[in-house]
Amino acid sequence: MSSHSSNYPILSASFNQENTGFAVSTRDGFKILDPNTGRLCYERGVGAFIIVEMLYSSSLLAIVGAGEQPSLSPRRLCLFNTSTGTALRELNFLTSILAVRLNRKRLVVLLQEKTFIYDSNTLAILDTIDTVPNVKGLCAFSPSLDGCFLALPASTTKGSVLVYNVMELQSHCEIDAHRAPLAAVALSSNGMYIATASEQGTIIRVHLVQEATKSYSFRRGTYPSTIFSLSFGPSKQLPDILVASSSSGSVHVFSLGFTINQRSRRSSSFLGSILPDSVNDALDPAHHHVLHNAVPAGVKSKREHICINVPRISKVIWYSYVVVRKVDEVTDTSSTEFLVFRATLSIITFNGYFQEYVIDINNQNESKWSLEHEFNLLTVLSANLRRRTTFSAGLIWFCCC
Repeated sequence: MSSHSSNYPILSASFNQENTGFAVSTRDGFKILDPNTGRLCYERGVGAFIIVEMLYSSSLLAIVGAGEQPSLSPRRLCLFNTSTGTALRELNFLTSILAVRLNRKRLVVLLQEKTFIYDSNTLAILDTIDTVPNVKGLCAFSPSLDGCFLALPASTTKGSVLVYNVMELQSHCEIDAHRAPLAAVALSSNGMYIATASEQGTIIRVHLVQEATKSYSFRRGTYPSTIFSLSFGPSKQLPDILVASSSSGSVHVFSLGFTINQRSRRSSSFLGSILPDSVNDALDPAHHHVLHNAVPAGVKSKREHICINVPRISKVIWYSYVVVRKVDEVTDTSSTEFLVFRATLSIITFNGYFQEYVIDINNQNESKWSLEHEFNLLTVLSANLRRRTTFSAGLIWFCCC
């Protein structure tokens, strides 16, 4: 997730594939932190970056400059080793890089109208996907080798999404999810489920990737809002929850199992079987869990961004990035009531704050929120400069396992 606005200190933020570490970049460089402690694990101050992607907890980073210096072109992808502080390889492109995704087998580079698939070990190009104009750099990636999918917009006029099998190098399906163009998309870590939101922002839909047509709808609200991020909870089967952040400044949590069971019961009834999907959407329960004013409300805007030697138009989207770091089954010791789950949500705001909330949801779908910790990213970074360490001693790069 990236922002090019000079009004906010954080240009980009991203968690690794296991949500055990996250990277943030500013105009001065990039840093990697431990979300559990806020400890600075690695820091490099060499200029502005718009993309910093991690490979699990290894020493490998995929980084792309913001173009404010000739050596940090937004058209150049650098594979960087934090253990040695050196660049391993570089890939250059004709237009600006909008997103990068990777796992131990594949490297995905997203441009505005093309997506390139590489072998992570050899950097041999495996496939090129011609896409519809994707100025937002919208995409989703499931890093699991068993269900490694890439999701891309398939239309500029409606909310269709192309699901591509990155391991088999072929299109898996195309899903018509919304009438309005896509605003956000997310894949579960195991590649089984995909969540989408349109520019309208009132309905979030979840599809089972293998079936491609079976969907569940969740109503975020009645009034339009821009969905900035979607995140599934980690799970081997059906994720417990889906979390969304929006321009309203609220964080929305949907209990998937609870709501899907209700929808299934309604669909199996005679009335539910004859009602069209649009009516069923209107009947979708609104009793999800909302944390109001969790973050400042965001404003979407665009401006012309002139880079040294690299004139280009870049988007400016201010938003907060929310991920579900973990979900645990727990028991409430005060009442001996079994809770369905306890979820830990991490929020990175682009005005420079990290927040971590815990939400408990019981069998009655009742919830309780608590703020575990909050800190200013820039202040913590400054305080930790003298005790920085590399994020991991090992470099997982030429490794096929």
